Amino acid sequence: MTWSIIARDEATGRVGIIAASRFFAIGAVVPYIKTGVGAVATQAFINPYYGPRGLALLEAGLSAQDAVNTLTAEDDGREHRQVHVMDREGRFAAFTGAACIGWCGHEIRPNLSVAGNILAGPGVIEATIAYFEANLDQPFARRLIGAMQAGEAAGGDSRGKQSAALLIHDQEEYPLLDIRVDDHPDPLKELARLEVVARQRWVHFRRLMPSKANPSGLADQPDLEDRIAASIAEGYE
Repeated sequence: MTWSIIARDEATGRVGIIAASRFFAIGAVVPYIKTGVGAVATQAFINPYYGPRGLALLEAGLSAQDAVNTLTAEDDGREHRQVHVMDREGRFAAFTGAACIGWCGHEIRPNLSVAGNILAGPGVIEATIAYFEANLDQPFARRLIGAMQAGEAAGGDSRGKQSAALLIHDQEEYPLLDIRVDDHPDPLKELARLEVVARQRWVHFRRLMPSKANPSGLADQPDLEDRIAASIAEGYE
């Protein structure tokens, strides 16, 4: 019912998951990231415990492949599941159960994994990967969105569109971006619009929030707008 990307941006070290589906509020149940630990995307007949359990396994030191093996071995419904994982070393692993329906499958490339089910065909994943790999000069968030839009143009979810989500972490413990479109006739287009809105103010405000480098963040409220204006002038990618 979904296709998704897990990726790492070599230029910035950011880790992201983007997903789209003919399913309500996909962002609530598919993407999971923990800074410095890894990422998990769970889909098909979703097992939402794959997210927190997978991150716990990665945090305990398991590789992506060992985490996938453990998750699926513990689950009697594994043949109806699809999951892909990235560990702290940037290694990827994926599993597509034999009972997943429609066209389903996954591909792993350097810094990238793509998985999908109930898709129009293998061309969806092929187009998604081709865009991502051909547009390394684009900012990470926009490259993820563009890759999913390319997959959608190749047929996407064979049942149609409903929701999409984009989750990106940088070095902080909380997300850089966590954008969700829960129910929309063109969710990827709306996700792209919201990413533009995020760049107008949110990403500049976030620079002033508590961080590892500055645990208190900006404490001088009267200085807030000046600092945001300076950040906007500096630019953000």
